Amino acid sequence: MQINDLTNQIIGAAIAVHRELGPGLLESAYEACLAFELAKRGLRVEQQKPLPVHYQGVDLDCGYRIDLLVEKRVIVELKAVERLEPIHNAQLLSYLKLSGLRLGLLINFNVLVLKNGIKRIALGLEE
Repeated sequence: MQINDLTNQIIGAAIAVHRELGPGLLESAYEACLAFELAKRGLRVEQQKPLPVHYQGVDLDCGYRIDLLVEKRVIVELKAVERLEPIHNAQLLSYLKLSGLRLGLLINFNVLVLKNGIKRIALGLEE
């Protein structure tokens, strides 16, 4: 599957979850529902995947967790906040660097229209 097709599938699943639940819930509820929706669509999804910090040749568990890792290719970082802040972008960029992956989606479910809460971030550029 092409990476754009994969991100379109993820966004479609997120929109389906948001249409049913709306804004106002905890991030953990959206995470569980989105993981279910992605799996229902036949995508491999890992929740709360540990992300070690590689330091001086050693992988150290520093408590970082990827909300959702889809098809081992796209990091999905979920939020349920009033608005996305630069620190949220920085968090996803850090996860991309630590994981060696190139693409992530930052999704804020606490919006009236979900497309206003989605940001696609690739190493080296933000879309």
